[in-house]
Amino acid sequence: MTFPVSGVEVSPWVPLLAGLAVSLFTSMGGVSGGFLLLPFQVSVLGFTSPAVSPTSLVYNIVAIPAGVYGYVREKRMVWPLAWVIIAGTLPGVCIGVILRIKYLPDPRAFKFFVGWVLLYIAGRLLYDLMARARQRHAEGRGLDAHSAEPVTEAPRAGTARSTHDGPAHFVVRSVSWSWRRIRYQFCGETFSLSTLAVLPLVLVVGVVSGAYGIGGGAITGPLLVTVFRLPIYTVAGAVLMGTFISSIAGVIFYRLAAVHYAALGLAIAPDWLLGGLFGLGGAVGIYLGARCQKYVPARAIKVMLSAVLLFLAVRYMSGLL
Repeated sequence: MTFPVSGVEVSPWVPLLAGLAVSLFTSMGGVSGGFLLLPFQVSVLGFTSPAVSPTSLVYNIVAIPAGVYGYVREKRMVWPLAWVIIAGTLPGVCIGVILRIKYLPDPRAFKFFVGWVLLYIAGRLLYDLMARARQRHAEGRGLDAHSAEPVTEAPRAGTARSTHDGPAHFVVRSVSWSWRRIRYQFCGETFSLSTLAVLPLVLVVGVVSGAYGIGGGAITGPLLVTVFRLPIYTVAGAVLMGTFISSIAGVIFYRLAAVHYAALGLAIAPDWLLGGLFGLGGAVGIYLGARCQKYVPARAIKVMLSAVLLFLAVRYMSGLL
């Protein structure tokens, strides 16, 4: 089968199974699979034009809604935080789209950029693993999120008990916010963060995610947990919602850019069919990953995932892929 925009010739089962396998593996480690699907498209399928970035965003659009619904149903969606993430990320995504088309159309330059992004995510995972090892017997805000989004800590020890399928009776209460600060209660504690401090961070994340073709959750989640000391179970839903909306915006920006930069002769618009098949497989993989996570040591998964990311980062940055 030949996909219309990318020109990739492959059986439709390949993107379905690739999306399923990547999301199954990464979701058990508490991270999104979108950042690994792009290297798969570039290095395995040979899809190197700027259109590969919005195609990866289509994966998020298809795979994420079920996860968002789950957080809303469990009353763990901090809507003010989600809106702040969206407000800061959207202009960044637009800037990232322009940077991708104007300055990173060459596959070699784009692969080098991809290498840096993968290196950051790998470093973030390794840092979290080492921090957990140092604080194994100390109080902390978390271990692993049983969700599809890329954040890795858990609630303060002793605040509530958790089951194999996730935290019991964890709901967000008494949310209040203004243009300067967001406050909410969770597990008997009050958490607060500065809106003005979050906005510039997610703006930068938006630039990176727009250029790379990920929703940005792999970067935003760890920042909110480590910098602002928010519990994972309240961050994941907002990050997931922000990833979903920013992915939609990214696809729209790329589609508009395809018209504006038509004279360049580049494939810029997303390959909807290819991205949709990745997303369908990803949705199944995320569901299965949430079910299987309790049977697989998350630490082992994160070590293996970090090794894969470091390998890819070095190969991309050295020009070997």
